[in-house]
Amino acid sequence: MSKYYFQVERAGVHTTFQDLGRFNVQHLGICPGGSMDSNLLKISNKLVNNPLHMGVMEFAYQGPRLKLISGNAKIAVAGNVYFTIERKYNPSSVEQCNSFETYNLEEGDTIDILATKKSIYGYLSIEGGFQLKQFYNSVSTLTRSGIGPNDGKKIEENLKIFFIKKNDNNNKKIVQWKSDFNDNIIRVLEGPQFHYFSKQSIKEFFVSKYKITNHSDRMGMRLEGHKLENIVSSNIASEGIMKGSIQVTGDGNPIILMAEHPTIGGYPKIATVISTDFSKVAQLSPGKEITFKKVKLLEAEKYFHEQQEILDKIYQQITI
Repeated sequence: MSKYYFQVERAGVHTTFQDLGRFNVQHLGICPGGSMDSNLLKISNKLVNNPLHMGVMEFAYQGPRLKLISGNAKIAVAGNVYFTIERKYNPSSVEQCNSFETYNLEEGDTIDILATKKSIYGYLSIEGGFQLKQFYNSVSTLTRSGIGPNDGKKIEENLKIFFIKKNDNNNKKIVQWKSDFNDNIIRVLEGPQFHYFSKQSIKEFFVSKYKITNHSDRMGMRLEGHKLENIVSSNIASEGIMKGSIQVTGDGNPIILMAEHPTIGGYPKIATVISTDFSKVAQLSPGKEITFKKVKLLEAEKYFHEQQEILDKIYQQITI
């Protein structure tokens, strides 16, 4: 085991280890899971010279307070996040820090991730990566199933967080990244049971505003708004489902399935959020309103490639 580690002085609201997900095991009843905002996870890893898929610390609303007990470390925080660093050699001064920049921590320093701003999720990466045990080729934590690092539980106070590499360089990297959470138009494809709903309900689905309720988490996002009329059946034979599927329950309200969705489901699915817009959905907090826009598969593929080009340019900027 590595001798370099942080001590958790405050765990935060919901802090877990996540990577891009655990795939090819859904037939075993294990959902892919993974980060809620894969773009931020990848950028945070790239900033500290890690592989894009490496496991990082994901936090929601308020993140952890971590004291570096042993070793030196290079870290980066991705997201719209307010955080500080307290230096051991100058404990009376608190350094206000910026997201999307690297910082060098020395033994005795403390990083305090106080809050996300106008979003929900942020990510903390460390050069060399955290020391985490894989399960089915992933370090994604599924708290409901008790799968992943820390026995599948959230990060807890007083826990020791070990990391692999001691940092020996002081090079700083900065990247410009702006996530637009003001545009709450979510693009979707027709779902497999699109035809289950009346023409009027389908019309209303694409012109109405839906409010994100407080009953939203890593499993699903419940919405309130125009109730959708099902003209076939409010239940179907259970079938495999995926992240971004929009189920409609018997009461007519839609639910967007998030990263920790069930592996099968018996509610009709009116639409599916395109992969390009999933991070946007994940970062929208309860109380906000969204509208849906239908796109065709070729359009969704075009948006995916456009976003990938933007990310590739950012990776090149970091590498320079």
